[in-house]
Amino acid sequence: MKSRHKRFILIVLGLLVLGAAAMLILNAFRSNLVFFFTPTQVAQGEAPRGTTFRVGGMVKEGSVLRDSEKGHFVVTDTNQEVLVHYQGMLPDLFKEGRGVVAQGKLNAQSEFVASEVLAKHDENYMPPEAKHAMDQAALRKAVESVKP
Repeated sequence: MKSRHKRFILIVLGLLVLGAAAMLILNAFRSNLVFFFTPTQVAQGEAPRGTTFRVGGMVKEGSVLRDSEKGHFVVTDTNQEVLVHYQGMLPDLFKEGRGVVAQGKLNAQSEFVASEVLAKHDENYMPPEAKHAMDQAALRKAVESVKP
């Protein structure tokens, strides 16, 4: 075999290995990708059913019901609300009126069943999407209150 043929075969094999590695990486990335939705987007039906996603906003005052194994609370972006059910211990930093991000799925009753709850760790952190949604909802309320 000529050296040109050997080089061609090596290049083709290298491209095949790179292609297979890229496919494996993209498949792993796609299976671990979790989208974020606001309560308004969930209420409007933009959130997928049957797949895992995250919902974030503020924990509504007076909505938290806890017992030893279960927690129920409402997440709001001041425009819409989503009822969240969580099986397990809620984080220590979890409080009413503070930011929260919950990961899980919607059930048949359009209630969010969380598999993980992340409490806001300080006053400086909020996912950009949640902050934007909260700002938009506050702006809408301000505009509605000014209308005659």
